[in-house]
Amino acid sequence: MTDPPELHQPAPVPACSPPTPWTTVSLLDFPDVFIGSTDDGHTFVILNRRIRDADQLLTEAGFLPREHLGRRLYLLSPGTTQDAHECAGIAMYGLLAHTHDLVDLSWTTRWSPDHPAVAPDLHFHFGDGTVAVTAATTTAGTLLEQHGFTPTAGGSSYRPPDGLDERGLLGAVTAAETHAYAHGLSTRVHLGIATPSDIPASARRPATATTGSVTAPAVRRRTR
Repeated sequence: MTDPPELHQPAPVPACSPPTPWTTVSLLDFPDVFIGSTDDGHTFVILNRRIRDADQLLTEAGFLPREHLGRRLYLLSPGTTQDAHECAGIAMYGLLAHTHDLVDLSWTTRWSPDHPAVAPDLHFHFGDGTVAVTAATTTAGTLLEQHGFTPTAGGSSYRPPDGLDERGLLGAVTAAETHAYAHGLSTRVHLGIATPSDIPASARRPATATTGSVTAPAVRRRTR
């Protein structure tokens, strides 16, 4: 594989000190909207606050609503990557009219008409209180280092910057993933959630309906 041109240095992700323990549970709870994928190929949308017209937006895009352990989930069954990409894109652009606090780390929706599916250049895997990252190319590794990720023995695996709390870690991953997408690098994020029934309970109570906007760590921009 031929590496893309040299990448530009992005703004550094600030570290938070002292470090605190985190779990996938808390990572799902931070943004107003979290889009992710289960290991068995479902795409899910979590709403952490009530958003006007969200139910209509998501159901019209093909997602099925479901109450699960205190969460309002919207599920898209496994199908083709192109179909999931289009459904999630419709839902995302509708939701962005109401909030910019949206994080998209789904792997089931990563499709492009110009780039066939290949093994990912970057693979993020959440679990055991941290995130492990592997890079398939030198350029992918360089991008991770620009975001503060440190190579481990062997050079192909990376660990996140020291001292990050849950929000800082989520910001580091979404910033690196979005940066990779902007440079044509493929990514895959495993959240460590096997099936929809394994999505953890919410630690946050949804607020009343509102249309305010909050800046998100990063948002994946889809081509439609």
